[in-house]
Amino acid sequence: MVAKTKSKNDTVTRYFEAIDSALYSLDIYLREENSPLYQHEMTGRVLAGYILRLRHSFDAWKNKVAFAERFAINQAESGYPTFQNVLDLDVDARSAAQKLAGMPDGATLREDMVDYILLKKQFPAALQKALAQRLYFEEVMQGDVFQPNILPETIKVSMNPKTARPYYVTHWGAFDGSANLPMVYVAVLEDSSKTMGKLLLDRSGKIADNLDIQFPVGGLLNPDLAHQFDDFAEKNSSYGLTLSTIADNMDKDFEELHPKQLRRIVMGPFYNAGVTSHGKIVEKILDTVRNPNHAWLLTWTVQELHSISETPAKRGIWSSEAARQTYHIDTDNLECVRQGVSSFERHALVPHEAYQAIYASGKRDEIFDGYHTHVVSGNQVLRDF
Repeated sequence: MVAKTKSKNDTVTRYFEAIDSALYSLDIYLREENSPLYQHEMTGRVLAGYILRLRHSFDAWKNKVAFAERFAINQAESGYPTFQNVLDLDVDARSAAQKLAGMPDGATLREDMVDYILLKKQFPAALQKALAQRLYFEEVMQGDVFQPNILPETIKVSMNPKTARPYYVTHWGAFDGSANLPMVYVAVLEDSSKTMGKLLLDRSGKIADNLDIQFPVGGLLNPDLAHQFDDFAEKNSSYGLTLSTIADNMDKDFEELHPKQLRRIVMGPFYNAGVTSHGKIVEKILDTVRNPNHAWLLTWTVQELHSISETPAKRGIWSSEAARQTYHIDTDNLECVRQGVSSFERHALVPHEAYQAIYASGKRDEIFDGYHTHVVSGNQVLRDF
């Protein structure tokens, strides 16, 4: 189910204000140094960059609804704009400079709007659309938007003293077209290649002090595998794939890379009064919230998979086998088995006014069952409320 909207539609305006408030609040939560995600392998700091991409995307879409004939929101599942809008952002970003070159500048359009109002005593709808179109292309050209696939970056290198291998922390992003959700992946990868061992390690087997590497590094740190890893990330980032499947595929495709840990953060669904329809109980309560900017609830899920052992490589005259990881799946937890993960956490972020409405309804335990609940109060986030 999608929503057909117009530029003056109050519901659409409230939707964009609500999602902006939600992403701003999530950024506050993640940037606080006592956040568990912030402290864990820099995941919080990584996520902050992807949240900025989402905010740039929504800034662009907010202008797009003023000139586009139709703008669709996935009301029944994720609460995000549909995947086609993400594809359009990606395409428009590439042609933005050319499109802008053929448009009047913003100052001229604003002057023309004033003149039109003074002379004709009417609202300059056509000029407003032209200005919105210009602002849209300016946003997609200068801001990093959330693309269908965001290429990997390496943000850290260190050494595992047990295996004497260097390891990287690498992240990438994807907007899944089926689930209609933005996702972020963070991987810890050991590298057993002789090339990178010589480059990164000193004679004592520790990371060399004089490394001339400026992080973040675009792509995987190992240049021999970087392009192949980009292709892998693009083809193996679907929401429909479990983490264990992705890690096993990576383990098989890269003989010299050893995935020791893989994390996926799924940013959504998003619930907004008057727009989304995938949480009947939630949205009915949110409808009672006076301030529409506070009538939302954002959820996210953190999935984690880690290796518990490695089967050593076997080298023989007639055949050989690469090293393989054995991953821990918590078989005592049926949801972990279903997701193919070692562990997972569900989080919910909600404004204080909306939380009060949920609490007053008597549905708090039902709605937040299984979630770590965080309440936004001003410019603070109260954790595990």
